[in-house]
Amino acid sequence: MTSGHRTARGQGPSDRPLTIAQIAERAGVSIATVSKVVNGRADVAADTRAHVEGVIRRHGYRRQKKTPGPAPLLDLVFHAVEGSYPVEIFKGVDRVAREHQLAVVLSELQGRHTPGRGWVESVLARRPTGVIAVFSGPTDEQSDQLRTRGIPFVLVDPTGDPGHTCPSVGTSNWNGGLTATRHLLELGHRRIAVITGPEHAHSSRARLDGYRAAMDLGGAVGDPELIRTGDFKVADGVTHTRELLRLPDPPTAVFACNDGQALGVYRAAAEAGLRVPQDLSVVGFDDLYPAQWLAPPLTTVRQPLTEMGAAAAGMAVTLANGEPLAQRRVELATELVIRESTAPPRR
Repeated sequence: MTSGHRTARGQGPSDRPLTIAQIAERAGVSIATVSKVVNGRADVAADTRAHVEGVIRRHGYRRQKKTPGPAPLLDLVFHAVEGSYPVEIFKGVDRVAREHQLAVVLSELQGRHTPGRGWVESVLARRPTGVIAVFSGPTDEQSDQLRTRGIPFVLVDPTGDPGHTCPSVGTSNWNGGLTATRHLLELGHRRIAVITGPEHAHSSRARLDGYRAAMDLGGAVGDPELIRTGDFKVADGVTHTRELLRLPDPPTAVFACNDGQALGVYRAAAEAGLRVPQDLSVVGFDDLYPAQWLAPPLTTVRQPLTEMGAAAAGMAVTLANGEPLAQRRVELATELVIRESTAPPRR
């Protein structure tokens, strides 16, 4: 199709969203082509799809009365499905979904934090009641596609700064980092290391900022060598703790920014012949299985993941019903759970 064929006709502003026929007229394409784009069909040329999407973004899309409503589904999207983290989120989403006679469709992005093009096409084809993206989020273009089809979406634990453009649910990561570090300071530790998550993740940066605030308020001298960047993986805890313990003045405590990394700290300490907490205190973040079953049980910051999932699902259902949200950003409180992995430093 040439650019001449795509020249829009009747470009004046519209007070009401357009029907498929009106979109086709303005885009200079067939009604069938617009229908394929609207329903997420893949058999449309990329430039044609982009052109039609542009018309929809400018004018909006009004479904015909005969078009069936949204499917009784909530699309739940994870960047990766591993460990207990997604299980706890799913429990909350599923609880709310069942209350509203909805099913839950689970998708995994295989470690990516932005869905690929095929994902949004499948979502548009399913026409779910709402979309919940966990530790990930759609691109601006994908967000526009969902909005113009009237599909609400909510972010859980967003990787970027949680603005108000998109509804989101998170937790008090900064306060969690502050509380974890303050606990170690109150025990008498001053050489406290931190192993963060990825720098692009808002939660990781907020936990690190909480650590720094506690160190500053506690009068402890910050040492850049004690700040290590990980990726929320067990292997990060092992690798970084090995390096930290080789320092001329090693830390007496480690704050790991998730429980997986804390498990890695345990492993590296055991390799070095150190005991937790007699020789090295450890604090994690999340309070996921098997935190309480480690030897010794892990002191950690509890993140209310099930409640976060439930809150996000409730927001999606509210939006799908055409009701306004009480607030577009929900932030739930964290709680320090003190177990047996922390103790005063050896004198």
